[in-house]
Amino acid sequence: MNRSQFLKSCLIAPWMIRAANLYAAKTVGQPRLKITDVKVIATSPRNNYSWVFVKVYTNEPGLYGVGSANDRYLAWAAKAALEKHMIPFWIGKDADRIEDMWQSTHVRSYWRNGPITNVVQAAIDSALWDIKGKRAGLPVYELLGGKVRDAVPLYAHASGKDFDSCAESVQQWVNNGFRHVRLQMGGYGGGGYIEPGQGSRPETGYDGKAFDEELYVKVIPELFQHIRNEVGWEVKLLHDVHEHLTPSAALQLAKRLESVRMFFVEDILPPEQVEYFKHIRAQTSTPMAMGELFTHPLEWRPLIENRLIDFIRCRVGMIGGITQARKIAALCEQFGVRTAFQEGGENDPINQLLAYHVDLTIPSFGIQEENDFPEEVLEMMPGTARIRNGYLYGNDEPGLGIDIDEKIAAKFPLRDDYHNADWTSVRGMDGSVVKP
Repeated sequence: MNRSQFLKSCLIAPWMIRAANLYAAKTVGQPRLKITDVKVIATSPRNNYSWVFVKVYTNEPGLYGVGSANDRYLAWAAKAALEKHMIPFWIGKDADRIEDMWQSTHVRSYWRNGPITNVVQAAIDSALWDIKGKRAGLPVYELLGGKVRDAVPLYAHASGKDFDSCAESVQQWVNNGFRHVRLQMGGYGGGGYIEPGQGSRPETGYDGKAFDEELYVKVIPELFQHIRNEVGWEVKLLHDVHEHLTPSAALQLAKRLESVRMFFVEDILPPEQVEYFKHIRAQTSTPMAMGELFTHPLEWRPLIENRLIDFIRCRVGMIGGITQARKIAALCEQFGVRTAFQEGGENDPINQLLAYHVDLTIPSFGIQEENDFPEEVLEMMPGTARIRNGYLYGNDEPGLGIDIDEKIAAKFPLRDDYHNADWTSVRGMDGSVVKP
């Protein structure tokens, strides 16, 4: 068997056969499903939420599925792509043929593997899985092969303005039952900023807060050594570099963090420089997580196949939904890489549940990101998963187990907010942009 045949065989897993047989047994004698209508629901229940959902209706009375096309920074583009391009293509299609719908939607816009095409693809994919589960009377995870774990462990987000407040934040999460805690000092890049107006700068131009990677590479290992001294060694520590570093600085940071035994360091390189992971892997044992910005298989696949990372860190909605996430997890299993799906921040409860249903069923699971939603979201989206003592729990209802109250969603229309991505424009002392 050659390499390509081996990789293909990894993706034809027993769970696929079991899912097909289970669904067929539950729906014997029922007519084939057709998509009859798709409704777009765009809403912003809070300032940092720009959510675009769908309800996909079928020819079986009362049977519909929900999905998410979440791209906070291009929400209006996602909404237009759904309404003007994809929904007319989906109407009349067979709702049972999830893989076929995934593949046909994937090539429908000709240019593929982009953020908008992927989130739109994820919306129909997740809605069809929801429909299939509801029709079978089973939660989606049962159709994916059933549970291999009782609940989904999460990592929490700790932060502080200085070493002591960071230690207090980590300890608080530990007291709340979390075994895994990600720590940032004052946000992404914190510990590496020179305050506005300070330091050597050009005579005119940028005078704001500036990132300095040498300072960052010095301060962050000192911070985590402080956490080990104050909080101890039982907590599993994570940190997100958020692509701010050059390759040489990334290697230095990874080596300096070895002594504090990180659970993982996330996105230590920008996607454009992932080839340097081979040098990091050769010189340090600090575990690496990568992939938050990935949208294309040629970004994540070589890192997994060559065992250059320890955790793949994609967002399920941004790679095309459950169908693709399950294939990535199967690939990870073959190469000893674990998943750490990125479902925090501005992400929504449907996307959180997509990761949850996959995570419950995969041997290659590593960790999932914590995301707790405010009361207005819980009211708007009944069935939202709940967090207890560091674990995520769905409700075991058929399908994804979540719905959207359209009347409540309508009270929070989608906002025009062109400032929502300003935080990505970090600058150095000379005024140049620092990635991401």
